[in-house]
Amino acid sequence: MISLLTVYREEEIMKSHLIKPFLDESYPVADYGQGIYLYDKTGKKYIDGSSGAVTANIGHGIPEIADAMKKQAEKVSFVYRSQFTSEPAEKLANKLKDWAPGDVNWTFFVNSGSEATETALKVAIQYWQEKGKPSKIKVLSRWMSYHGITLGSLSMSGHVGRRARFTPLLEDFPSVEPPYCFRCPFKQTHPQCGLMCADELERAILREGADHIAAFIAEPVIGASGGAIVPPPGYYERIKEICDKYDVLFIADEVMTGFGRTGKRFAIDHWAVVPDIIAVGKGLTGGYAPLAATIISDKVLAPVRQGSKIIMSGHTYSANPQATAVGLAVLNYVEKYNLTKRAEKTGDKLMSRLKNLKRHYPIIGDVRGKGLLTGVEFISNVFNHMPFSSEVSVSKKIISKCMDKGLLVYPASAGIEGKAGDAVLIAPPLTIIEEEINDLVTIFEESVKEVQSELQIQGYFNTVI
Repeated sequence: MISLLTVYREEEIMKSHLIKPFLDESYPVADYGQGIYLYDKTGKKYIDGSSGAVTANIGHGIPEIADAMKKQAEKVSFVYRSQFTSEPAEKLANKLKDWAPGDVNWTFFVNSGSEATETALKVAIQYWQEKGKPSKIKVLSRWMSYHGITLGSLSMSGHVGRRARFTPLLEDFPSVEPPYCFRCPFKQTHPQCGLMCADELERAILREGADHIAAFIAEPVIGASGGAIVPPPGYYERIKEICDKYDVLFIADEVMTGFGRTGKRFAIDHWAVVPDIIAVGKGLTGGYAPLAATIISDKVLAPVRQGSKIIMSGHTYSANPQATAVGLAVLNYVEKYNLTKRAEKTGDKLMSRLKNLKRHYPIIGDVRGKGLLTGVEFISNVFNHMPFSSEVSVSKKIISKCMDKGLLVYPASAGIEGKAGDAVLIAPPLTIIEEEINDLVTIFEESVKEVQSELQIQGYFNTVI
């Protein structure tokens, strides 16, 4: 018999003409947000434990940001970049110069992280064209990576699931194994491994020929495609050394990790390495407006300024004054309340609490991350760390259970080949306080406990040899 609830749900789905992530699911209607909380139309309260898609870095409903939006809207919300510049765009570019490390001083504004990484790809190729080396057109990347959903950015992504439908259209850029110590692809342990995962970049360059390689792109902390994977000490120092040795630009994809998320201004700062190009987004406006950027070093921009004098990229809304005014207000807010330092301190507390859960719930195989970007990976067997089969949908079960209880966490891939394995990202707004962390972890623990028990009953989870 079909229940009244099922009929109502189907009617609700049929009434909507909005294409949502899953067409046969209904979603709560968001009403408003306040701090780390979101409220739906029924009044239900959710802890935004993932900052949406690791985006709402400063939380929701901040009056200072709304004021900045209103003031700019009363002046001008749109000018076209080939006709005008604007004060907020100029000021935000100057602020990004101060935020970025080394000589990474020049900003090209776009609208999304995918556009930022694709612009980075185009800039890297153009750099070598302007230098008289047009054969350098390939951008190497790692498996277990995600750099965006446009064809160019997806070509650089080693996210097996997201590549699958479009593989014939994509370039074969992913060629390097990830620095995934929990499941080392080389079956080694650090430091005895000698950083084989980093040295593989050199082998990839030699196989392709350095004359064909424009750049190497990497997320300093691997996000949704790996569940906050942090490389071992010395990894990025070796990567930069290899890039410099073979005249390959290094692109840091900081779309998810930038602007204080990991307890540093940019995640790459943990290794004191200066990239040639940085792609940013998400936390740049904290979700208050669509805005992303590609930040370019003096070295990379120099031959363009001396040559064609134009970066061959751009979009109608590039350097939009409304969006850049929001970005400026958000970064001022981060600085005013020292949220980068707060993320480091509260991140330590969150990590400690989550690692304590690992000791009590054997379904948790690994807890990792930096600052307020943490990943929890789940395993089906405590003795060999085998991942769950994809058909079991463990991440989905955890996420659903958390949401029922009023906590939002973010899905992440795991497992060496990206086809089996489960993880979630826990990445609340940088404004979260200790009491709120306690509430978050309590709900997460209840959810993990219930899912673990259900999987044991169903025979999917094994705690004995």
